[in-house]
Amino acid sequence: MSTYKKISDRIEELKIDNPRNPNAGLRWINMVNAGKQEINYLRKNYSFDLIHLRSIAASVLAQRPLVFKAQDYLFLILHFPAVKDGRIISGEVDFFVGHNFLVTVHNNNLPALGKLFDYSKKDPNSLLAFSSESSAVLLYEILGNLIHDCYRLLDDNSVEINKVEDLIFSGNQKTAVEKILLLRRNIINIRKIMQNHKNILKELTTMNSSLVDKAAIKKYYDSLVDDSKRLWETLDNQKEMIEVLNNTNESLLNDQMNSIMKTLTVFSVIVFPLTLLAAIFGMNAVYMPFVKHEQGFWMIIGVMLVCAFFMFMFFKKKRWI
Repeated sequence: MSTYKKISDRIEELKIDNPRNPNAGLRWINMVNAGKQEINYLRKNYSFDLIHLRSIAASVLAQRPLVFKAQDYLFLILHFPAVKDGRIISGEVDFFVGHNFLVTVHNNNLPALGKLFDYSKKDPNSLLAFSSESSAVLLYEILGNLIHDCYRLLDDNSVEINKVEDLIFSGNQKTAVEKILLLRRNIINIRKIMQNHKNILKELTTMNSSLVDKAAIKKYYDSLVDDSKRLWETLDNQKEMIEVLNNTNESLLNDQMNSIMKTLTVFSVIVFPLTLLAAIFGMNAVYMPFVKHEQGFWMIIGVMLVCAFFMFMFFKKKRWI
């Protein structure tokens, strides 16, 4: 019979015990924000390497994934994308996997892991590992849930990409710029987090278990490798789409800017002869035409308008306006 025990505010234990299985059962220890007290608990109950115990401290964030095969256990560090304040950050999970036990240590920023543990407390029979009581199978289930949760983030990206496309082609290019930059950052961050998963999961396909056939273990983890490949392909497609949309948005913004500059240039060229005439007739020369005529002002204005008209017709003929 499976039992749940809350050891402390940061440590929970779920013992998965199938009555039909003669084994001693499987213990899943779940730790959140591990500190000195949690590390001491592991030192007292397990013979883990001190270097590995120090690396799980909440204040330490590993910069790369890791698989280390010790004599009696497997130590594993993996990163998964998590959402914080609308941006993608790296959520780290540390695993200690051994015979009849599995320890997960994380910073509580991966909701999929917490939901799986809570669901397992209520219905441990639903776990694939319930029948075999194998830590290798339980690890497969946890990793599968974390990887499948990544699809939710990719779906969110796809929705945002569609919104950006609508903004661009509805004439809201300036509004689309900020969304494009946020999407590009999120996609880059997810790619950076997930880029080494495939290689790590391939190493796990060779894992041995005294409770489950090696071929079954390989089949389980091969499916995770395939999921990781599909994730990477989707990320590649999204990266290409957002780059295309960014180029399209920049082209439309440049076209708008060119149109504005063209209008200003045509206007300034049309006004140029008027400015020139005004400057000429503004000189205090003795013999200036029209200056002393009683209708001189209107005659000068008429000359200016005629010049402007001919300049306008010239641009019209050249199809510049």
